Amino acid sequence: MKKMFKKVLVANRGEIAARIIRACREMGITPVAVYSEADKKALHVRLADEAYFIGPSKPSQSYLNIDKIIEVAKRAKAQAIHPGYGFLAENSIFVKSCEKEGIVFIGPPSVPMEIMGQKTHSRQKMVKAQVPIIPGTLESIKDEKDLQLQAKKVGYPLLLKASSGGGGKGMRLVSRKEELLSSFQMARSEAQSSFDDPSIYAEKYLEEPHHIEIQILADNFGNIVYLGERECSIQRRYQKVLEETPSPFLNANTRREMGEVAVKAAAAVNYRNAGTVEFVVDKDKKFYFLEMNTRLQVEHPITEMVTGVDLVKCQLEIAAGMALKFSQEDIEPRGCSIECRIYAEDPENNFLPSPGKIVHFRSPGGGLGVRDDNGVYEGYEVPLEYDPLLSKLITWGSTRPEAIQRMIRALSEYQIYGIKTTIPFFKRILLHPKFFKGDYNTHFIPELEKEEDGSGEEEKVAALIAAGIKSYTESKAGPPLRSRQKESNWKLQGRLRNLSNRL
Repeated sequence: MKKMFKKVLVANRGEIAARIIRACREMGITPVAVYSEADKKALHVRLADEAYFIGPSKPSQSYLNIDKIIEVAKRAKAQAIHPGYGFLAENSIFVKSCEKEGIVFIGPPSVPMEIMGQKTHSRQKMVKAQVPIIPGTLESIKDEKDLQLQAKKVGYPLLLKASSGGGGKGMRLVSRKEELLSSFQMARSEAQSSFDDPSIYAEKYLEEPHHIEIQILADNFGNIVYLGERECSIQRRYQKVLEETPSPFLNANTRREMGEVAVKAAAAVNYRNAGTVEFVVDKDKKFYFLEMNTRLQVEHPITEMVTGVDLVKCQLEIAAGMALKFSQEDIEPRGCSIECRIYAEDPENNFLPSPGKIVHFRSPGGGLGVRDDNGVYEGYEVPLEYDPLLSKLITWGSTRPEAIQRMIRALSEYQIYGIKTTIPFFKRILLHPKFFKGDYNTHFIPELEKEEDGSGEEEKVAALIAAGIKSYTESKAGPPLRSRQKESNWKLQGRLRNLSNRL
């Protein structure tokens, strides 16, 4: 019988490191943290049993320093390393370094990571596996002459995308021929600076698209399962900000077909551990493979909420050589779940980062179906050097309206003062009639940002209440714990309920 690890190093920071540390502790595993100069007082450092300093605040000198991470793992006598997401999570060189040193990497092997990490390679592999892909090039564009030729074949509108990496970096929408060359040059430049690889490919841009991903788990014995989908179409500049499951857009047949194709895609590259197969779905529910994220996703908790499966614990068990404890038939998602990514950003100032000291913090942890995966505390200084994600707020409901209403309630209870956050922005999204009806796609936020006044009475009511939320929040810019302030908050909740009942 395979034995579980005794000690695991978490090669990450913030809320994800805290989430992994908690899972390790529940399994009787000693969690080891690493931290940079900026993170000396971070929550994940406080939560871990052991913590090791790895260098300056600059990521390249700390969290991205492969030699340093490996050296600390050996010094701490950790048997395995969990990369979280971001930083080294999808770095095949890091995986090979772990393999060389006899340290288990909690994630896929280096080969499937390399195949799926290079977008043109993954597209070629999926074509061979008969997985539907978006029409476009299978090779990186060679030069400007090749660019013109491929654009003519693909047709407008089209997307230019970085062959390496993701997250919207090195991506440009080209609506007409006159924009092609300048967009190509900008995409190449951004791809070079973000991924050290200027390679670009082209694919057809789908009208009114949905971005939907399928969570999969694969063990070392050929067992692969999918755990439902996540609707990720609420995006700002190609970055996901809110996710939900199940998707209000899909039907049962499309959901099953996408799950089966995701399993086929994972099997085609001999994938192991947790991964996410991402699709673009057009307005007629025809879906196409987009890419595969070879790691845990930020939005994984909503899948956990509806399935009852702890994905981090499954990752640890698979990495330790254990078989999956359940089959596809055992997975029966129940209810609905929503996640809001709360960032230290100022929505009123073009979402600029808002670092600084959190002078007051209260998490909305009470009540059924509310989960807050955060990495901060009162008095914590949010650094400028890293991604400004503070928390993942997740709610569950037996129905979608209940999950939405619960999220509205939780956001209204969430108190973070001293810095700006995206909490007011989420309230605006949740109160919007189109979101409440599930009538949205990837254009939702760009359209929301263009709105000056609602075109109908319901939109006007939502806009007025959103303005009231902003005014209320700004007028209470201190630790509002007095009873009269609590009363005002509950009055606001009443207005929110009234609006949702009208929609």
